[in-house]
Amino acid sequence: MRLSPDSRWYRLPSCRRRSGRRTTAWFSSLLTALLLLLATAFPAQALESAAAVSKRATVTLVTDTDSIAPGTPFRAALRFRLAEGWHTYWKNPGDAGVPPELTFDIPVGPIDWPAPNRVAEGTVMTYAYTGTLLLPVAIQGANGPLTLHAHANWLVCEKICVPEEGDFTLTLAAGTPGPNAQTPLFADHDRSVPRPSPWEARIAPDGTLSVRGAEPGAVQTAWFIPDVPGRILDDAPQTLSQSRDGFALTLKRAPDYKATEALSGVLSVTDRAGQRTDLALTAQPGPSPAPATPLAEMLLFAFLGGAILNLMPCVFPILAMKAVGLAAGFARGHARAHALSYTAGVLATFAALALVLLAARAAGSVAGWGFQFQSPVFVVGMAWVLFAVGLNLSGVFQIGSGVVGAGGGLASKSGHAGSFFTGMLAVLVATPCTAPFMGVAIAAGLAAPPPVTVTVFLAMGLGLAAPYVLLAMVPGLGRMLPRPGRWMEVLKQALAFPMYGAAVWLLWVVGQEAGPDGVLAAAAGCVLLGFAAWLAGMARSGLGHRRATAALSALAILGAAGILAMVAAAPTERSSPVAETGAEAFTPARLAELRAAGKPVFVNMTAAWCVTCLVNERVAIRSDAVRQAFATGNIVYLKGDWTRQDPAITAYLREHHRDGVPLYVYYPPSGGTPVELPQILTEGTVLAVLRGG
Repeated sequence: MRLSPDSRWYRLPSCRRRSGRRTTAWFSSLLTALLLLLATAFPAQALESAAAVSKRATVTLVTDTDSIAPGTPFRAALRFRLAEGWHTYWKNPGDAGVPPELTFDIPVGPIDWPAPNRVAEGTVMTYAYTGTLLLPVAIQGANGPLTLHAHANWLVCEKICVPEEGDFTLTLAAGTPGPNAQTPLFADHDRSVPRPSPWEARIAPDGTLSVRGAEPGAVQTAWFIPDVPGRILDDAPQTLSQSRDGFALTLKRAPDYKATEALSGVLSVTDRAGQRTDLALTAQPGPSPAPATPLAEMLLFAFLGGAILNLMPCVFPILAMKAVGLAAGFARGHARAHALSYTAGVLATFAALALVLLAARAAGSVAGWGFQFQSPVFVVGMAWVLFAVGLNLSGVFQIGSGVVGAGGGLASKSGHAGSFFTGMLAVLVATPCTAPFMGVAIAAGLAAPPPVTVTVFLAMGLGLAAPYVLLAMVPGLGRMLPRPGRWMEVLKQALAFPMYGAAVWLLWVVGQEAGPDGVLAAAAGCVLLGFAAWLAGMARSGLGHRRATAALSALAILGAAGILAMVAAAPTERSSPVAETGAEAFTPARLAELRAAGKPVFVNMTAAWCVTCLVNERVAIRSDAVRQAFATGNIVYLKGDWTRQDPAITAYLREHHRDGVPLYVYYPPSGGTPVELPQILTEGTVLAVLRGG
């Protein structure tokens, strides 16, 4: 600021006739305050050495503190600012290049290398850095002041490679170490250093790198870079293959590869969201991993599992509906056409389930087989659907020309639509059940690429539809069915009761998930739907005014929809549907504690909506003989409730390559090898495992 005689600030002390000394002292105080203010607003710039500058790179020496003290370590680093298009190299440069070298006049630690990028240079593959780079070393605390002298050599490449070097000097004062303006650079560097891998890894003699512990399908891409050159062919492709317990990479062995030595390096993986993570990984030598489930085997298991689903009690009501249609004796051509419509509905729903599961997994969810039954809204909706189907079979109202597969007129458009939606209903009601072979097929399918996953689910759909299609397509089997007659109407009405029974069972499931209020809401919805169906039947019979009955029916259905919205908005009320005398609630910590103590443990993973689980418990686990075996062998019984989403139980299921319940595992005493029981239990099966343990 320039001072003039006209300035009020200048003339004020003069008007008061202050002495020259007092004026000078006042001016000095003000100037000191101004300098202090400027020092606070603009702190001194951190230390940085003189730069080695070229058209390709600017390189300096920096530290993470400006002051040092004895016993307090600090870091110094070579800082690169590379010109666009130029790069320098990692400690393993790959097929070409030379890594930077950094030496000091005092003892320092090794360079802390950040994760490199793969840079293709013509026909060779290199591991390099572009842009800004920090190569830090650790230095033990020393007496200050300290002058650091460093010499560095590095190679920078673009279309040509140019060796460069520089000498750097930096003086640090004595004082209390603390952050400086370069500290954020070191923080950015620390985030780029590979983290320790949480997974177990093996390197096989053929060069297959297998990684165990990753969630199936979580890793979308992967690449491995060894710490030292000459172990693998850097430019060879690395094929990623998924498995039920992780993934594997095929590495092309180099001539210097030794099968008996561990292989360490950086594993770069990309997740479903496209986020890259660099992991420091050491793979121990070991045998080649077991091959993934072949596609043909997966499809066979899926088909058999879908076919066996027809025998599950949760699918019986739908089979009853189709039995009425097959017994109706309609034309063979119509039967085949409706079988195809039914199959189309089954396949479409299985494909939709596969896509929903894949989308949920991609979003980070832990959805598995039967996941939709963990929602009270879905369970209430399914109970209403089955109740409405029962009312239809009872003759309260009619859809189109009749129930799917019942009566005549099945060649009409509405009849084929009914067959299609009956196939959809069969799949949705079947999902609480897990048939034999399905566990392996679903787990392997979800661990495979998305096209294979969808194919596996479609194979399950073909298995579910196969019995009905076989009866409709083979004339000899059709002739074995009884001839149509008046008994058909009686059978049709009788088959309504399995529907009512299934609806009642789902109301019980609602009670476990949403409590008594949820059951009351679901029952009220049944009343409204029954009222709407009765009005529809009256209108069809001409007993009421069509517009009035249609309006009242619509109001009843809207009321049910409002109830469903209330169920969706209601807070979750988790009860204990799997509570049982003598059983403890499963937790991973409790299981680990019992295993560490050497106690035998029987684990039962179940859910209130899993009919297979409930039947197994009633027939096998709760039998007197099995309970006696638990007591005699001092076997601890742990029971896991997957009725509502439980991440701990989901993780346990994944460990055993399952995407649904039931799951039964017996842990023998003294840390014996766990035994996984079949999904369909008998008392003898359980006792044989317990006594054999």
